[in-house]
Formats: sequence, structure tokens, C-alpha cells
Amino acid sequence: MGLSQNIYFFLEEVRYNLKDKGKTRHWIIKAAENEDYTVGTLNIIFTNDNILLTLNTEYLRHSTLTDIITFDMSEKRGEIAGDIFISVDRAKENSKEYGVNLSNEVRRLIIHGVLHLMGYKDKTQAEKELMREKEEFYLSLPPWS
Repeated sequence: MGLSQNIYFFLEEVRYNLKDKGKTRHWIIKAAENEDYTVGTLNIIFTNDNILLTLNTEYLRHSTLTDIITFDMSEKRGEIAGDIFISVDRAKENSKEYGVNLSNEVRRLIIHGVLHLMGYKDKTQAEKELMREKEEFYLSLPPWS
């Protein structure tokens, strides 16, 4: 079984068609390798605002809407594994706000979650800037450039 077989995409109470799943898997693996990580089991779950709000409130004690929540389930050093929940509702709003197409915004959210699994944070201004630089770098790589 190839590494890309460990990356799964799910829909939960939302309709969304992620195009290029194979390319997305390969891109995630290449980004991880670039940061000296391997990819274990990674679940990317596309859902809606209500589910993310419930998760945010229950697990993070934040009663606000968010576009992504990442749960790290890695058990080995140097391996990323976990669940990345993405609100398609927020992705649509973000894409309008930032003037990008929905596919690009979803890819940004995916790599944002992957970066969190690699230990990158976004609480301070410096962390946010580094996270944004990393997002832009990985979004600029083939097959997305």
C-alpha cells in the first residue's frame, strides 16, 4: 500500500467535490517530506459551520465559527497523523472575501491543517506570518502553481 493510500477524504453533512484527490494526496506527502515528516493516517473531513462550531466549543472551548480544526493523532516522531475538519461554509466565505476560487481556498485550508500537524502554530503575529509564508510556499508548488 502506497503512502497516499493513508490520506482519506470524507464528507459530513455537506456537499463538496474535491477535484484532483490524487494530486492533493501527492502534494500533501511532498509538503510533509519537505519538512522532514512522513504521512501516517490523515483524514480530511469536509463539513459545515454547525459541526465545526460544535467541535470548537466542545474540544477547544471557543464558541466561535472557524474554518478549520485539526486534531493531532500522531504517535511517532516525524510522522503526521490526524483529522483535519474543514468548514465548506467558511471556505466559501473566505474565497469571496479574499477573491480566490473555492478550490484554492480549500487547498490553503488543507495545507494549514497539515502545517499544524507539523507543529506550526498561529497564535502570535510572528507565528501567523510564518504560517502564511509556509502556506504560500506550498500553494506555489506543482501541481498547484
